[in-house]
Amino acid sequence: MSKGLCLGSAGLLGAILTAAPLFAQVALKSSPAAAVSTSAEHAIDLAAKGRCQEALPVLKKSLSQALDKQVEYRVAMATARCAMGLDQGQTAVNALWILKRDFPKDPEVLYMMTHYFSQLATRAAQEMADLAPTSYQARELEAESLESHENWDAAGNEYRKILEQNPNLPGIHFRLGRVALSKTESAANTEEARKEFEAELKIDPRNAAATFWLGEIARRSGDWGQAIPRFTDAAKLDSGFAEAYLALGMSLNSAERFSEAVAPLERYVKMLPGDAAGHYQLSIAYARTGRKDDAVREMAIQQQISEKNPGGVRP
Repeated sequence: MSKGLCLGSAGLLGAILTAAPLFAQVALKSSPAAAVSTSAEHAIDLAAKGRCQEALPVLKKSLSQALDKQVEYRVAMATARCAMGLDQGQTAVNALWILKRDFPKDPEVLYMMTHYFSQLATRAAQEMADLAPTSYQARELEAESLESHENWDAAGNEYRKILEQNPNLPGIHFRLGRVALSKTESAANTEEARKEFEAELKIDPRNAAATFWLGEIARRSGDWGQAIPRFTDAAKLDSGFAEAYLALGMSLNSAERFSEAVAPLERYVKMLPGDAAGHYQLSIAYARTGRKDDAVREMAIQQQISEKNPGGVRP
């Protein structure tokens, strides 16, 4: 072997030895992420084979680490499915919220959230029925279920049974009032609702919803003197109660108190700018207080919204 070749080999060996620490540093930097990804992929594969007991601990750990976006998506999906199958509700919810945060418009994410939260609600209701079947909470759930099926009389009976055991329980008289209004419209049902809302306020004077509905009953009968203070109180009790501002503005317009109607209606259209009714009522208040340009603007907005949403549905 020639001296030059030996020197060349020695130089090559020296270069390799010199570079070795650099290669090691690169490997150390990249290997944790690669290891996490490999571990996550293995756990996803286990989950797909139904081996969730083995997969879930690894999936949970992987989800707390930095992952490629698509790997994160698949890990979170597998975590939610396995957690639901193993009745680990908190883990499932955590995974679902990660999916909602990072993939908010994904149809599969929205489907899974709807499906799994419904399952969790059903499980909680069944657990309540098993552990506390005679509790007022169990009766309230039953009454709400009856309401959802428009079985108003049966729902009302359940709420009354709750009051027999808990006469001062907040919210139940309000529910009875809403049940009465949900029945076929009649003077008797309206009067029953009014009495229930008033009974609710004796128990819970700060119930903005009961206050609002007393105002709405008065508004429907054209009693502006009763409606206006009720809506005013409802808005004071709950500053985020948008419908209270609209109803107050409508009632003030109907009572020809147009200058007073402007403020609540302006508040309403800021809260719900996509509702045509608010802009329509505000245009009336502006027109009757000499603000013609503002009235024209609001009417134009109302027409634009109505054209986009001919069914009157708020966007």
